[in-house]
Formats: sequence, structure tokens, C-alpha cells
Amino acid sequence: MRNRLVRIGAFMLVLAVLGLGFAGCKEQAHAEGDGHDHEEGEAHTAVVDGVVMCTEHGVAEDQCGICKPQLVGELKPGEGMKVRLPSLHSTKIVDVRTAAPTIGLTADGIDCFAEVSFNQNALAQIVAPVGGILQSVDVDLGGQVEEGQVVARLWSASVAEAVAKAVLTHQTLERERTLSAGRVTSQAVLQEAEAAHNAACLPLRTLGFTEQRIDEFGHKPQEQVLLEVRAPFAGEIVERTAVRGSLVETGKPLFMLADRSIVWAMLHVPETALARVQKGQAVELRVDSLPDKVFTGKLTWIGPAVNERTRMTLARAEFADPDGVLKDKMFATARILTRQTENAMLLPPEAVQYVEGKPLVFVQLAGDLFDARAVRLGVKFNGHQEVLAGLEPQDSIAVTHTFALKSALLMSRLGAGCADD
Repeated sequence: MRNRLVRIGAFMLVLAVLGLGFAGCKEQAHAEGDGHDHEEGEAHTAVVDGVVMCTEHGVAEDQCGICKPQLVGELKPGEGMKVRLPSLHSTKIVDVRTAAPTIGLTADGIDCFAEVSFNQNALAQIVAPVGGILQSVDVDLGGQVEEGQVVARLWSASVAEAVAKAVLTHQTLERERTLSAGRVTSQAVLQEAEAAHNAACLPLRTLGFTEQRIDEFGHKPQEQVLLEVRAPFAGEIVERTAVRGSLVETGKPLFMLADRSIVWAMLHVPETALARVQKGQAVELRVDSLPDKVFTGKLTWIGPAVNERTRMTLARAEFADPDGVLKDKMFATARILTRQTENAMLLPPEAVQYVEGKPLVFVQLAGDLFDARAVRLGVKFNGHQEVLAGLEPQDSIAVTHTFALKSALLMSRLGAGCADD
């Protein structure tokens, strides 16, 4: 009730301002012959060239919005009712300014909450491949590593034993090759030596030892055998549990490696919007810590189920982040772009007024004459309102203080017009 009284008060204030226009400017306006005046007792209408005219406002009676505001609710996009202001100076009194629609880009979309996460396809947990003692830790948190770079070195009794066995079988193989070349031993013995050496080297190859490195240990029997733990791909160390000198078991996590150049965002899409969502659509992402930054990515996955409590479906979008400013677990807002238009007709939102739920804009036809025109609206985007139908690019639209024009249109409902009904 209070809000309604506030709106009525604002309406009356505008009427009072326009009333100043009636009182202070009406004589001048009528003297200028703008079609506002008629003598006391004069008929409200007159037929001019076969058209029934409203003599009070100088427009066709069936198009006079002030006299027949009830017809506004029946307008279709592109149709309008005329609004004649008290004088040519009325727009200056209430500071109504006009401008043509602007042409620009707009996009319709679905807004949803999101959470940033690491790209799971470029995330690796580097573990101890065997049990042993960490002899060195060669990287730290935040360190950038290249593919194959050594991140830690591990001493393991089982690895040292396997290397010694591989060295021994290699020496045996070389001896058998020499004997076979001198026809001292049989081909079968040589093949057995080759098989034994391959079997001894196989587990070491899976740990990253090369044939050449195994041979080097044969020439340096006193050198400590260390297993080099390497990065599987280039990225950043985002977690570290490795401590030099610690005893680790097989499979113990040492580091977490992430390629942060591409990140994921997990989107919570409302069930009611799922029919408009499909893979490949562009997605805009915003985070509170970077209010002026918009990340543009693509929808890559839509979940197969709806959460029974939230009625949301998980979806995934990928975003390029070469500077690494997006952090794992960041909360964000996302907009899935379902429609983009490059040559959209745009107006300031304040240019649109609503009468009986119908959106109207006021197109200036003359200094004191406006067309209250019904329009079909699109989306609001970047502070602009898209107009889908009802306007032409060359139209001059009221873009400020349009409530005053709406008040002039509806003033007959408070007995300020000349309508007999």
C-alpha cells in the first residue's frame, strides 16, 4: 500500500510539472495555433477532410492517447497512440531528451553460478614409483616445470638391486656375444643371455632408466643409484608433500602438477533452461576479484542428471587463462550465450515505460507531439535494452524523463483530459 501511494505521489508531481506547462504555456501554445485549444462549449471533435479529429489535441480522435488511454493495451508492436503535450516548451520543462536507437552487439543468455577448477585433463599427481628415501627435492610450490624435468631423486634398495642385476646380465650377454663370434658357445646360450638381460632391464625401463644409463652404472660401480622422478608434462607445481630425507612408500603423493593455461568452470544450470543449452555454446565468466575482466570460453559437457534438491544440472566450460589469474575453487558467475545479434537495435532501459504490462517507447513526431508506440523487447545486455520490433533506426526516441510522457498519456484517468467517458 505504501509503495502504491509513493507511485501515485510521483505521478501527481509529474502532473503538477506538466500542469505548469498547461498554466504557463497554454496561452502561448494556443496562440501559436498548435491545435490544443477550443472554445468553451465547442464540440470535442470535428471532421476534417473526412477524418474525425480531436480538436483539443489536434490529432485523429481514434489515435489520441490522452483521450483514449484505454486503447493502449490493445496496441501491437509498431502501433501507437498520439500524445500532445501542453506546449512546445513542455519537453524543456521536464528535460525530455531524444536520441535515435543505437546499433550494436547483444546476446541472450542463461545466467548461472559457477566454480572454477583445475583442468582435470591437465592435472597429474606425481607419486613415488617405489618405496625409498628422498635424496633431493628439486622443485617447490609455484615452480614451473617442463615435460620430463626432474622434480625429485629417490634412493631405493630394490632399484639398486635391480640395476646391479641388469649390469650383471649385460656383462654376461657381452661375454656370450664374444664367445658366439668365436664359435665357442652355441646360439641357444646367446639367446638365453639376451632374454635374461631383457628381463632384468624391463622393470628399470618402466622407471625411466635407459640402456645407456644402466651401462654407465656398470663402469661406475661405486656411484649411488638414484631414481629420477620426472614431470609428465609442462605445468606448475600446485601441491607439495615431498620432504628431503623422508622415507616414502610406493604410490605416496609427492607433488600435484597442473597446466593452468586452460581451466574448467563447473556451472549449475537451472532445469528450466536446459532446453536452450547445448555443447559448443559460448560462455562468459566473471569473478568478483576481477570485476572488469570477462573470460570467454566454450561449453564442453552437460551433465546427464538433475540434482533432486537444487533442480540444477552440472555443466562444464573451458576457458583460456594464460596469465593464471583464475584460481581453483573460485566462485564465479557464468552466462551461457544462447543467441548473439551483431546489428541489434538498442535503447537505454529508461526509454521504456510500461502501461498495463505493455512496453512502450515515445517517438517524437513534432516538438510537442509524441507517438506512444508499442514495441517488442529482447534482452538487456551491457546496460542496453534490445528492441526486436516496433521501431525504425531513424526514429527519434525519448530517452530521459519518459515517466513524464507516460503521465501525460494517462492524465485523463485522473480527470485531467478531455475525454467524456
